[in-house]
Amino acid sequence: MTWGRRAFLLGTFGFAGGVLPAWSHESEFASFLERLRAKARAQGIREATLEQALAGLKPLPEVIRRDRRQPERRLSFRQYRRRVLTPERIARGRELYRRHRRLLARTERRYGVPAAVLVALWGIESAFGRITGDFPVIAALATLAFDGRRRTLFERELLAALTILDRGEVAPARLRGSWAGAMGQPQFMPTTYLRHAVDADGDGRRDIWQSLPDVFASMANFLRAAGWQPGWRWGRELAPVPPAAAAHAGLERHLPLTRWRELGLRRHDGSPLPAASLEASLVLPDGPPAPAFLAYPNFRVLLRWNRSVFFAAAVGLLADAVAASREA
Repeated sequence: MTWGRRAFLLGTFGFAGGVLPAWSHESEFASFLERLRAKARAQGIREATLEQALAGLKPLPEVIRRDRRQPERRLSFRQYRRRVLTPERIARGRELYRRHRRLLARTERRYGVPAAVLVALWGIESAFGRITGDFPVIAALATLAFDGRRRTLFERELLAALTILDRGEVAPARLRGSWAGAMGQPQFMPTTYLRHAVDADGDGRRDIWQSLPDVFASMANFLRAAGWQPGWRWGRELAPVPPAAAAHAGLERHLPLTRWRELGLRRHDGSPLPAASLEASLVLPDGPPAPAFLAYPNFRVLLRWNRSVFFAAAVGLLADAVAASREA
């Protein structure tokens, strides 16, 4: 996605000179909020909730700045991997896996999602709950909806956030998250929270901010609903890919593991692939010959969490690194 040049941002939105963006004129934003109130009332959200959440609300220029920031350059997967899969993150994931192994094991038994995958998602999404964002979710989503480029998306998320408040799931002061409205330790958007968050500790609230039972169960519930297949890996890293196999790369191509064996693919350590009929796709994020991955059906489930191939591969690799220490 093209976010626009920095000069355009400064000239149009006036951040350098401290001038409020033109779209944030109070009358325009107030009209937007009135239309939103009408939609919320039609969905049954109480007036008291709307008054508490929306009274005095102002758009957040920092949210727009982040939304439209142009990345300086696109990372290769090798660069992304070094940045995300640091020795410190792997060590922390292993430590927390051991510390919470009983809770994680219960969650795995209930949902069929490996504990190591949950720890990996937790680590990449929020640094194991350490970085969850400090933007007020209602104001951030209202800003993005008012900006208009993705109004339908963010109005839907904003109405979902208001529903969360209306149900008393979380106190307004605690409804904080990323600049884009992602919440809690799993970084769920509000609609995802409403569909998939779980009250695993039985306290009557689906607390993805502080309750680890709720955090792990909510992540696992999402993955199960997205089609996670128990008993199968996410995929696997491969040795450098021969040209004959590289010609079949792409998530749109599906071949059984037996066929990939015939085309010369081998595991990262050089050992043969399993002889199985399971279909998989060859992923070459930086082009052939390496890094290379076989994407099993569970890889596609991770893509339903985040559509980035880099993200899905990193989660799988971190899960493998965490699982390798489970007997330690």
